Amino acid sequence: MAKKSMVEREKKRERLVAKFAAKRASLKEVINDQSRPMEERFKASLKLAELPRNSSETRLHNRCQLTGRPHAYYRKLKLSRIMLRELGSNGQIPGLVKSSW
Repeated sequence: MAKKSMVEREKKRERLVAKFAAKRASLKEVINDQSRPMEERFKASLKLAELPRNSSETRLHNRCQLTGRPHAYYRKLKLSRIMLRELGSNGQIPGLVKSSW
């Protein structure tokens, strides 16, 4: 089990990303529009820099939904390898069979 503080910090980042997504997209659109004047684009880049750092989508880190483990994460299932194996052995993941020979 991961530290609760790290899991909560990641949840806070997800909320911030969702909150500022539209504002970030509009500012980036202004910055990348070559037809706009340079001063306007520069002001937009300054406004983008004023936004919280944790509102950037690149600050997010994938974590297991059940344990919060940050490593060995399967994107498709949103689980770590340990929980995937455990749930698969218990037959709780449809179509997944633990191999044995």
